[in-house]
Amino acid sequence: MIIVRSLGREDYEPLWRRMQSFTDTRDESIPDEIWFTEHPPVFTLGLNASREHLLDTGDIPVVQVDRGGQVTYHGPGQLMIYPLIDLKRAKIGVRHLVTGLEQSIVDLVADYGIEGKARKDAPGVYVDGQKIASVGLRIRRGASFHGMALNIDMDLAPFSQINPCGFNDLAVTDLLSLGISADRESLRAAVERNLLGHLGLRNEEIVRPD
Repeated sequence: MIIVRSLGREDYEPLWRRMQSFTDTRDESIPDEIWFTEHPPVFTLGLNASREHLLDTGDIPVVQVDRGGQVTYHGPGQLMIYPLIDLKRAKIGVRHLVTGLEQSIVDLVADYGIEGKARKDAPGVYVDGQKIASVGLRIRRGASFHGMALNIDMDLAPFSQINPCGFNDLAVTDLLSLGISADRESLRAAVERNLLGHLGLRNEEIVRPD
């Protein structure tokens, strides 16, 4: 069984703390979960991120977190995918999880005739060199949290206030800019279907709490 939660818009830090708590208190009887959500504007810094990559944050809050990676931006119009998975029980390695996340977006854009690619030096998905999805994970007690951000139809300006993922020349895009204007729920459902398939969880019983 896997529990899939669509949480709507949630403040970043309280949800991050809930992910930590879930991971720290779960045992072998607790089913895996995937959380889909969206955040109000926030910049987040990974464990070893340099604040030099924060150029001009203005009135957008900055949160130092415990995932890998450098600095990124989250905001309205961006789909957050948080896989809370017991990797050992699911027989999934970290690389398998990262690849599954990336490939779920590669497959999504391919459905619209667009070629997306992953990069070994900077996890995420890129279209014509522009980043459309970023990945940052933490593994603790053998389980994953944090996850992936997919830019759907968002204000991209805040990315110019940082060096996204630590790169000072990294262009960022979203699905709408690529001509993909499907409604968010159908896009979320496609990402879910793709991700479960790539992680070998397609045949798991899916529970969707009200």
